[in-house]
Amino acid sequence: LFFCIFLRKSLVLPQICNKFVAKYVFMASQSTYNDIKRHVELSERGTLFFPDTFTTSGSSDAVRSALVRLCENNVLIRVAQGIYYYPKIDTKWGSGLIPPSIEEIAKGIAKRDKVRIAPTGSYALYQLGLSTQIPANVVFITDGSPRRVTIGKGKGILFKHTSEMRTFAYLSPLMALIVTALREIGEGNVTDEQKAIIKTHLEKVDEEDFKHDVQLAPIWVRKLLMEK
Repeated sequence: LFFCIFLRKSLVLPQICNKFVAKYVFMASQSTYNDIKRHVELSERGTLFFPDTFTTSGSSDAVRSALVRLCENNVLIRVAQGIYYYPKIDTKWGSGLIPPSIEEIAKGIAKRDKVRIAPTGSYALYQLGLSTQIPANVVFITDGSPRRVTIGKGKGILFKHTSEMRTFAYLSPLMALIVTALREIGEGNVTDEQKAIIKTHLEKVDEEDFKHDVQLAPIWVRKLLMEK
């Protein structure tokens, strides 16, 4: 009789333990989900989130699971591996969700990694209205680690490391963009139409910032900008 009771207990006890563990894991997972959901919904729409954002909300597995559920429940959108977006909604025209721009994603990554970035080449031209073509792969220079982030099919952001700190010495981000765009066009290739567009942008640059930043530009760019 004693052996039967012992055997019965030895079979039942693990089942009870397993049920308890499963219930605990579920409750912890649900707590993480609710905590992250509350954090997201209290944030401004258009905010980007990363798993690292929620290190205090639970284990890494619980956080990843919660982010997947939030995407399934249409609270968040996964824009790239490990990058989640609390979408803006177009209430004026009713066109639905507004996706994040390439620049917003790049800035979000830079903020997370505590590094500086600056757009280069064709994307700088596009941002200033000097070109209508949006490059499939946008290149940013950074003082951080080089990497590539895939966004959708065939699109991505490429971060190239640079040791040229002058790039990040500009007081005006707009001036840095203008200089980058002009360098992309090349000396002697800037059209009158492009000069007119650049002039409208220069009007938005603070005078003191301009005086400082123009000294950082190549000589030919400096001369062109001083014509304003």
